[in-house]
Amino acid sequence: MAKTILIFEDDALNMKLFNDLLQSQGYNTVQAVDGRDAVALVREAHPDVILMDIQLPEISGMELTRTIKSDDALKDIPIVAVTAFAMKGDEERIRESGCDGYISKPISVPSFLETVARFAAE
Repeated sequence: MAKTILIFEDDALNMKLFNDLLQSQGYNTVQAVDGRDAVALVREAHPDVILMDIQLPEISGMELTRTIKSDDALKDIPIVAVTAFAMKGDEERIRESGCDGYISKPISVPSFLETVARFAAE
């Protein structure tokens, strides 16, 4: 059965890239451009992996991650940050918010797919 990846990304080009890459690898995808109703969406889609942009409108990806990870029914879903925040200390700060993985933008396609596959297999 195909794994489902939930993508939180507000940039249309990045969303298309991530979506196309994942679907070409046989994943099902669910797309969200902001954090409104995030917990309800995660409950409904019950994805195998969540890709989380950190800079989202309305609510930050780190805040969304904390909210999802604080829910007992959802806390075991791996969340991978996909972000342009690549300065010293950013990865540690992002991981401290609850993200299980970290991918910096612009992405390396092989590394992106490898990271998603690793978390989807868990």
